[in-house]
Amino acid sequence: MKYEKFPKNKFHMSDKDAESVLEDVFLNCGKEPLSLKDEEAHKVFADDLGTKDRHIIVICMAISMLIITLLAPIFIFINAKMAQPETDEERLESARMMADPTTYDTSALVKGKRDNTPICLVPEAGGEVVLSNDSAILDATNASKGYIVIRYTGNSAKVKLRITGPDEVTYTYNLTTEKKDEVFPLQAGDGNYQIGVFENISGTSYATAFSEELDVKLDDPFLPFLYPNQYVTFSDKNQAIAYAEYLAYTADTDLDVVSNIYNALISSLTYDYEEAQTVESGYIPEIDEVLTTGKGICLDYAVLMSSMLRSQRIPTRMEVGYAGTAYHAWISTYIQDIGWVNGMIEFDGNKWSLMDPTFASTTDTEKLKNFIGDGENYKTKYIY
Repeated sequence: MKYEKFPKNKFHMSDKDAESVLEDVFLNCGKEPLSLKDEEAHKVFADDLGTKDRHIIVICMAISMLIITLLAPIFIFINAKMAQPETDEERLESARMMADPTTYDTSALVKGKRDNTPICLVPEAGGEVVLSNDSAILDATNASKGYIVIRYTGNSAKVKLRITGPDEVTYTYNLTTEKKDEVFPLQAGDGNYQIGVFENISGTSYATAFSEELDVKLDDPFLPFLYPNQYVTFSDKNQAIAYAEYLAYTADTDLDVVSNIYNALISSLTYDYEEAQTVESGYIPEIDEVLTTGKGICLDYAVLMSSMLRSQRIPTRMEVGYAGTAYHAWISTYIQDIGWVNGMIEFDGNKWSLMDPTFASTTDTEKLKNFIGDGENYKTKYIY
């Protein structure tokens, strides 16, 4: 039986369904059911009925309609719950479908007003502004675009990079020893950046191998959150980017894109508790692996969604810090005419708040809202 909900919380039945209910009422009252479409028969039947019988029928119909009205919300809720992936197996199957480009069929969809063509910015070592010594090469040609390129050229087996921006927050990264370029964001905006490369001596002791200062003026404050970097790594060859293009197909606005991607990920990914217990320092997610396996830790969730949104030209910060006492990763996005979205994980028709895909997919909504409150439980330590 199909119910249609109206603004005053009333429910409407089709004529066919009403006929079926009425026939049941007649049978329960010991009367022969007649077709609702047979007007003459109804007239004769009504004439044959006594006043008492008519009252009984009216009462039975009223009781039946009351029961239907009371039970309808329950049926609707059950159907809605059944439509959502609940088990790990269902989530995994949903994630596998996401990673399969043959399922990205837009033929039955209505194209949104927004251009969903992915744009994956490509960092480059331009070679125009280069600072170096025997241990490292720093290419700052595109510092105005919000990133630098560094290559370690020394012989240490373990190397760290430290960047301290004008906000005086120090970011420590692991540098690869494979003598290849790596990209790092200048996320603190305009101002002076101190950049140092440190080689491991023994244990936890490091010695300075390279040190320089840069005075940075960004062309656009959003650029550090649109380019890929060491943590948020993506390109137009990633399956996750193709999936983002598909999800953005029906979008009219950036907010629609955020909503589509957000809802798709939280209903398909499963938190990987085993990985959470064994992950090592310096772990960097591979977004296609997360999409295909359908599971990951908070960093996986946040990096995947950040990459997908950035490819749709939506500035996105991958943030790391503390949710209560737990070390955690989440995201914030910039929506035109709204600003940077932070706060609770809820969409009220006008804005998103604290879009943390990990909590959304693993935590009961009410518990989550109680935990987050006004956003004070989230303490950002680093932004990538």
